[in-house]
Amino acid sequence: MVDFYPILLGTAPSKGGAPEVGNKAWNLMRMAQIGLPVPPAFVLPTAWCQRTQPEDEAALQQALSQGIARLETATGLVFGAARHSLLVSVRSGAAVSMPGMLETVLNVGLNTKTVEALILQTGNPRLAWDSYRRLVQGYAEVVAGLPTAPFDTLVAATLKQNDAESEQQLDHRSLRTLTKEMLDCYCTLAGSAFPEDPQEQLATAVAGVFRSWHAPKAVSYRRLNGIDEQGGTAVTIQTMVFGNAGGKSGSGVGFTRNPATGARELYFDFQFNAQGEDVVAGRHSMHDNDRLRLALPSTWERLNDICHELEALFGDAQDFEFTVQSGILFLLQARRAKRTNWAALEIAVDMVEEGLLTPAEALKQLNDIDLNAVVRTSFAPPMPETLAVAQVAGMGVTSGVVALDSDAVKRLSKDGAPVILVRRETATTDIEGMALAAGILTASGGRTSHAAVVARHLGKVCLVACPELEIDLERRQCKIGGTVVNEGELLSLDGNTGTVYPGSLTPLIERPERALAAIARWRQDEAAVITS
Repeated sequence: MVDFYPILLGTAPSKGGAPEVGNKAWNLMRMAQIGLPVPPAFVLPTAWCQRTQPEDEAALQQALSQGIARLETATGLVFGAARHSLLVSVRSGAAVSMPGMLETVLNVGLNTKTVEALILQTGNPRLAWDSYRRLVQGYAEVVAGLPTAPFDTLVAATLKQNDAESEQQLDHRSLRTLTKEMLDCYCTLAGSAFPEDPQEQLATAVAGVFRSWHAPKAVSYRRLNGIDEQGGTAVTIQTMVFGNAGGKSGSGVGFTRNPATGARELYFDFQFNAQGEDVVAGRHSMHDNDRLRLALPSTWERLNDICHELEALFGDAQDFEFTVQSGILFLLQARRAKRTNWAALEIAVDMVEEGLLTPAEALKQLNDIDLNAVVRTSFAPPMPETLAVAQVAGMGVTSGVVALDSDAVKRLSKDGAPVILVRRETATTDIEGMALAAGILTASGGRTSHAAVVARHLGKVCLVACPELEIDLERRQCKIGGTVVNEGELLSLDGNTGTVYPGSLTPLIERPERALAAIARWRQDEAAVITS
């Protein structure tokens, strides 16, 4: 077998396709081949996920050495060097996309020597120490299997000490101190020091990402979506680009069309001075969408152009991750956009009208959708007083009893009543509760976080970033806009407007008549061709 494949501009994609190299790497190869801005990378194929023999470790080290050598040639940087140091991300990528279910480790290669090299390269000590502390915390969770709470406590204490609301407001001195505290915390919890050797960091990060295939949330996701357990994940090792470089830098997730309604518009979340995990993890609310248009108009125009290029390349609406480093745009991933059934119909009809799909191709994309069941709901007036307004991540309306965690969803749904999962943040570890819930409401997170994407794909009403929501798990209650709602009490979510209401409301049902009429014409034309 081939041990690794490079992803460099002009390199031909793997002949084995997504089953061999994973959906992420396969799409990156295709994007790089047509000249889209993809950072250099290489991929260990999915077959590596099942390799457990002793001799496999030596083969892995050889594959990593060869791959890193290719990246060094492509970038002019050297992995582990005291000057011009190469840093990489280690990313999962199964043959079938599993948003947020598998793991990633960023900033691999940083240590006490290379952090100084990064400062010399960039003249940006804040970037260097911010990236180093992210590596320590991410590595501790994904590779060493350490609890996240002690590291979160250190972050919270640093924010309080500096009277800051988020890590983005910390200067390089505070981040340097925080990183050293995290290194000490790692040593205490792991019983050994954080690995200084970049090669060791890389090999163990790769092993940790392969291991994430067997994580409970990944197993649950595959079971819920009928994905083969034996497929395994590939691992992509990619040159780091830094959205946390300050100034004209940031990270975002975009959809080439609105995944809730199907409208032809760039639907995205963006955060300045952030890395991708800040956007997709669901721990932060996104505030910089409008700022991106104003501060980086050329980047905004390029993103809109890329939407058209991605749809032309893949023949479907796409979900893509991107980073802007000092005003330069990079694409880190693209995959078929998960969408509501309503949006699926609208997108298919519009793409046929635009000449991007033939009617036969569109019908194939809609093959698994029960057209008779596609509806959009709204609440019948009169409406009660509004409790709060949040961002819409999944459309429709629903009423149900409040549950504050997945266990409560399971317990309350046994009676057959619809349940609304109310959480501080959208987390993919809640996949079991999300699957059972009729709706989801969170205090933080963005419309494109992994959990919001999963909720939308599951057809759930989902509202995120509700600023008036406070949760008290000890009392098993939440406060929404000053109104206390106990677990088990009724709440209504309007995924059309983002409004949260008390009690239970009556839904009205609408059908996508325009799209259904177009699909009926395609089928008539198809039948006529067959019988002629």
